[in-house]
Amino acid sequence: MSDDCIFCKIIAGKIPCAKVYDQGGIFAFLDIAPVNKGHALVVSRTHYATLFDLPPDLGRELLAALKSVGRAVMQATGATGLNMGMNNFEVAGQLVHHAHFHLVPRHEGDGLRLWTQHAYESGEEMQKLAQAVRTAIG
Repeated sequence: MSDDCIFCKIIAGKIPCAKVYDQGGIFAFLDIAPVNKGHALVVSRTHYATLFDLPPDLGRELLAALKSVGRAVMQATGATGLNMGMNNFEVAGQLVHHAHFHLVPRHEGDGLRLWTQHAYESGEEMQKLAQAVRTAIG
């Protein structure tokens, strides 16, 4: 637990929330400022700052929770789709430095647009970047 983390305080019961899931190492609650009603946040009970800090052995439990909470959010809201997203680091929009996944229920015509897409200048540029990523992976 991080003493200055709002999500750690929520998990510890020091700040109230609308809890929707609490099993094992995973905790989920409704976002206080939802993109759409039913927008949920899924977090690990243990404090990790970003995706890159999460231990691999948490993956199976986390995926199961994301699926369970996601299906439940869709059912409860009548949504016909669901966006799952995660922001890592401030430049990517991470406001709370406790790794968390957003589950946003979607409805036809809800007006939500995710992001503008861009094109590579050429296929060569794209292949060069792909090679750089493969190299970085090792």
